[in-house]
Amino acid sequence: MNYAQLLFPDFSLILCGYLVCRYTALNRTVWEQVESLVYYFLFPVLLFQSIVKSPLDFGATSSLISSGLLLGVAGIALAYSLPYLPWLRRNINARDHAASAQVAFRFNSFIGLALAERLGGSQGLQLFAVLIGVCVPLSNVAAVWPMARHAGRGFLRELLRNPLILATATGLVANLLGFALPGWTQPTLTRIGAAAIALGLMAAGAGMQFGHLSQAKTLAVAVLSIRHFFLPLVALGLSLLFGLSAVQATLLLAFSALPTASSAYVLAARMGYNGGYVAGLVTLSTLLGMLSLPFALGLLA
Repeated sequence: MNYAQLLFPDFSLILCGYLVCRYTALNRTVWEQVESLVYYFLFPVLLFQSIVKSPLDFGATSSLISSGLLLGVAGIALAYSLPYLPWLRRNINARDHAASAQVAFRFNSFIGLALAERLGGSQGLQLFAVLIGVCVPLSNVAAVWPMARHAGRGFLRELLRNPLILATATGLVANLLGFALPGWTQPTLTRIGAAAIALGLMAAGAGMQFGHLSQAKTLAVAVLSIRHFFLPLVALGLSLLFGLSAVQATLLLAFSALPTASSAYVLAARMGYNGGYVAGLVTLSTLLGMLSLPFALGLLA
């Protein structure tokens, strides 16, 4: 499979967002509103629909769920261990680490959902929705906790205000209760989902910034190495350990190498941290995703 060709449509949208933002009148002022629209409405609707529209067979997907959760825990553990490593401790600022640790374990669901159907068809899309459903709450809790602690803000309040956690939690509960979306809503929700993916990818490109990356180079290298090198290796080990099927292993490897969440810098800035630095990390992670995704998928060979 030509992974570069497979990934081209998504990364071309990211490039379009970057070019439109930098070289037209549709500048950051416009794209900040687009990000809010995607983050607070379009993407939560897409997540809810993806999780609810098909009954989840937790028995058949238990190995994938366990692998995804263990992968998330591994990323969180690696990210939070950085200040305790003797050769890194003196080069890492605690406040910068609190804001940027999330880059190591959060993931860009826009890109993931765009890839899932091409990698595994409708089954792949549903399985990826399961991964999102169980891993978004875990990664968001782990991202919010250190920033809330350092900033002296309410941890539970920040979680309850997170639209992705609310969408995935209500989607999982609705699925378990047997709730089915009415057929007449499907065309509208499908269009919302397509808009969420396209605008989310373009917003990721529009948000790319490089200027702040020189502020903490050691921390940047550390968190991006976890995101784009170590986690794919962990995912390969987990896929072998749990004996995942070919489709499940492919999705887990792709999941492990996704660029970090484009909303990471929005969260950092909203909580009073150095949003520009985190935006630089998100930018570099988005570019590194063009290398790490073929690397991770190639490991299956």
